[in-house]
Amino acid sequence: MSLPIDPSRIDPEDIGEETATLHMEHAEAVEHVREAFSDAGFGFPAEFSPSDLLNEKVEADRDPYYVLGACNPAMADRALDASEKQIGGLFPCNVVVWQEEPGVQRVYHVSIMRIARLVGLAPDDDEWADIVADTGEYVADAMANLEAVDA
Repeated sequence: MSLPIDPSRIDPEDIGEETATLHMEHAEAVEHVREAFSDAGFGFPAEFSPSDLLNEKVEADRDPYYVLGACNPAMADRALDASEKQIGGLFPCNVVVWQEEPGVQRVYHVSIMRIARLVGLAPDDDEWADIVADTGEYVADAMANLEAVDA
């Protein structure tokens, strides 16, 4: 099976990839990310720990890994309308926190709005470009909130 998109040709900017490194313990980092994204206008309708689940179910022995399902309701509402409801297949907008080593956590986010456009779940038009730009500003604010405390 060949992929319709060559992953090696996708620039991290094309998918709105954002990362940060936090020098703190995992639970503290998860709370810090939650606060930083909340302060930027996000809520969290879903949260879970894949590492806890996998360690329990298949004895995976995974290091701490946590997913915060973030959502800005006003942006989600606009995106649902503009994508003829298809963007909902990618909801919520996840922010992931994993432990690289004790005391060092990686924060990772990709833009579901950019990805939706790349894979054809959303239009490549001015309205969607505005949604991508607006959500990008929310994420930039959240990432700046992370860096402000980590500095």
